[in-house]
Amino acid sequence: QVQLVESGGGLVQPGGSLRLSCSASGNSLTIYLMGWYRQASGKERELVATITSDGGTHYADSVKGRFAISSDNAKEMVFLQMNSPKPEDTARYYCKVVCQTVLSPVREYWGKGTLVTVSS
Repeated sequence: QVQLVESGGGLVQPGGSLRLSCSASGNSLTIYLMGWYRQASGKERELVATITSDGGTHYADSVKGRFAISSDNAKEMVFLQMNSPKPEDTARYYCKVVCQTVLSPVREYWGKGTLVTVSS
């Protein structure tokens, strides 16, 4: 089984910065994609950013130029650097990993999320 643990959420002022981290653990993971999604109160979950195993990135238009996704494949971690956050970025942020293990075929796994509140 694969477990994901997010950290780094909290209260941040508009225009500040925050860094989210997600650590994956499991039995001999082969990771294909890692990403961040978010869900604001009363809204559907939406993509924020993804990064493939070879470093290809994709961002939602709403965060382009402000957020940056990166990963440490050796440590099986993914990060989201949030710069100049806006109140509309307030949401619970979820980590997603697409991977396979020695016991399971390729599938996606989700963390439980970390809450980010952007407010002055």
